[in-house]
Amino acid sequence: MRRIGVLTSGGDAPGMNAAIRAVVRKSIYHGVEPMGIRRGFSGLIANEIIPLGLGSVADIIHRGGTILRTARSAEFMTPEGPPIAVENLQTAGIDGVVILGGDGSFRGALKLAELGIKVVGVPASIDNDIPCTDYSIGFDTAVNTVIDAINKIRDTATSHERIFIIEVMGHRSGYIALDAGLAGGAESILIPEVPYDLEEIAAKLRRGQARGKLHSILVVAEGAVNVFELGNQIREMTEMDTRVTILGHIQRGGPPTAMDRLLASRMAAHAVDLLRQGDTRKMVGMKAGQIETWDLDSILHSRKQPNRDIMELASILAI
Repeated sequence: MRRIGVLTSGGDAPGMNAAIRAVVRKSIYHGVEPMGIRRGFSGLIANEIIPLGLGSVADIIHRGGTILRTARSAEFMTPEGPPIAVENLQTAGIDGVVILGGDGSFRGALKLAELGIKVVGVPASIDNDIPCTDYSIGFDTAVNTVIDAINKIRDTATSHERIFIIEVMGHRSGYIALDAGLAGGAESILIPEVPYDLEEIAAKLRRGQARGKLHSILVVAEGAVNVFELGNQIREMTEMDTRVTILGHIQRGGPPTAMDRLLASRMAAHAVDLLRQGDTRKMVGMKAGQIETWDLDSILHSRKQPNRDIMELASILAI
């Protein structure tokens, strides 16, 4: 293994820079030359490949986003795209690539593997929807960002005695909503994977009002329901002042938490070791506090399911 490339693809996630740093410095430590690929698979096709040295990754462990930038590439998904990418990698002398991203990024990784490039995936997604691994890079930071917003919204909700519906990211995954909802003391949590009962939600809100509760917080994953329609329905059913807040892309930004920095550093360093050993078509992740490895093919043929116990506990604690 003479040269290892690293790219970030799909949605950015806090901690990606910490992972890039780990790839670069672990490679150099073992006498392997690290190369950065800008703008994901799009940049790979455009041959945006640059050398990375120790100074290239100085003072980035605490920064959100990704210094390599990220982009989605329709061209890479065409039959002509992967061969161009592979030719650019071979011309640059890159023997293996660490790919940071989610399932779409890993599908791209397998296309490179099918054409002879050694690849290892590192899960980086604030949605935490990647199978097998307990956590993906960026999730912990996103949850803490949501908690900070809930804390602030609760202050004004109490002052005005309002119901606040807070929409968080998660088109197909309710992990952010689940963890932030439980940690933030939400009265109800709505996620795409579990049907909700509007009558039950309204009844809980009315019970809270009857015992003198000054505010209520609902946390909703964006893929679960249209929050503005939900707000109108709850307003009509409870006759309470109801407001909607959409947190949006604020959840993607900001300095990564200590957990995300540790997770990114450990997983990315292990990915370099796998490539040095000649392994390919793998994903690294964390299970019960330990870094483990899975076949990429199996990752893409399974789906991560939310922890229903968290949702049940959140409901119990919100009585």
